[in-house]
Amino acid sequence: MGKVSINVQKEFCEECSLALRRFIGKMNGVNSIDTENEKIIIDFDASKVMEKDILKITKESIEKLGYKIFD
Repeated sequence: MGKVSINVQKEFCEECSLALRRFIGKMNGVNSIDTENEKIIIDFDASKVMEKDILKITKESIEKLGYKIFD
């Protein structure tokens, strides 16, 4: 099991949250995605997907939805 957390500029609207869940949730090994309080938390199975791949795709998706990421 693994978990990644990404801070964003503001809380996701409902539509953007659903869009992110639809896209990232399709990845093999992703167990859950929480988008609350200006933070994205993804729980995943590290034996099925690498953390760096989840981070890359999630960050790209967040930026495409018009949100900024804070490290």
